[in-house]
Amino acid sequence: MTMEEPMMKKEVYKSKVYTERPAYADFDAPEKFQAIQSIIAKRLREHPNAICSYSGGADSDIMVDVIERTRAVFSLPPIKYVFFNTGLEMRATKDHVKVTAAKYGIEIEECRPKIGIVTAARTYGIPFVSKIMSAGLSEWQKKGVPLSIAEEYEQAEDKAAKRQELRERYPKCESVINFLCCCNSAGEPRPNIQLVINSSKYMRDFIGECPPDFQISAKCCDYCKKQLAHRVQKGYDMIITGERRAEGGMRSVPRKDNTALCFGETASGQFRLRPLYYVTDADKAWYKDYYGVRYSDAYEVYGLTRTGCCGCPISHKAVDDLELIRPYEPNVVKAAWNIFGKSYEYRAKYNEYKEARRQAELETKKRKKADG
Repeated sequence: MTMEEPMMKKEVYKSKVYTERPAYADFDAPEKFQAIQSIIAKRLREHPNAICSYSGGADSDIMVDVIERTRAVFSLPPIKYVFFNTGLEMRATKDHVKVTAAKYGIEIEECRPKIGIVTAARTYGIPFVSKIMSAGLSEWQKKGVPLSIAEEYEQAEDKAAKRQELRERYPKCESVINFLCCCNSAGEPRPNIQLVINSSKYMRDFIGECPPDFQISAKCCDYCKKQLAHRVQKGYDMIITGERRAEGGMRSVPRKDNTALCFGETASGQFRLRPLYYVTDADKAWYKDYYGVRYSDAYEVYGLTRTGCCGCPISHKAVDDLELIRPYEPNVVKAAWNIFGKSYEYRAKYNEYKEARRQAELETKKRKKADG
């Protein structure tokens, strides 16, 4: 390349979640929350028959505070609040739900799934690394598509043709092929998105060398939360949730009901509002300090930074968090290990594998540099 030639930058694929950001997403915290209040007020006036999922976690605490302040400022009618108890919840969370209800003078109804977390995990499998990874690996286990197709795809000069050939060879395996080959259905490489196996480094090599000896699945979340939510939310015009893009994982992947203002119509004809979607961790910290919001003891006493299903293996800190919980709630820690123990152990093995690979690559680079 000559000095006159422009430097060619590597094109990085970005989803519409990143490219269609609303202006308020980049506001400083005070102005951002003012914008969020305006959005909440507008949507509650349009759809007053609304239901809001409250988890007892930090995001939910901020969301409820924003909603209730907005309701007071704009004289809006009350909304329905629900708490989904999966069957593996900390006492700290359940107690905090009651404290929050009393603080704001609202009712938070506790709802339980028809299929509990123990039954769901034993029947369908347990999560590993993330919901996206769990879904992909679950399909891989079911379909039996060999990992070697990824090497075939990578070595193919005409990737679109190879993708078509794989489609014909493995019918009804579209998502698994894309997942393993890190591409889309047209055969275009998509190595930088979260929906592919190598979004977790060396994962494809790891499961090839150390196949899992347990069933992987994120169905426990479907049965204990999603299906329960669909049943409880039926009959309401608008569903409000505290999802934030900054949490990553499935929450940062574009979906049909993700729009620029975190508001859209679902397949059921209901509307979904995610008022905190563009709220960052720094925004949350500012809000908590400014308005004096107190989180549950799980945060303030135990020292957790996130809550949810206790010990869920999707969290990379699950085992460490369980040790923080143990002095206060040993029984729930024991239950989590009984349900998710194999996933914890497999993740530890994966972490060791990653570190060994990283060290080997560093040594290779050093040798090449020395030889050069």
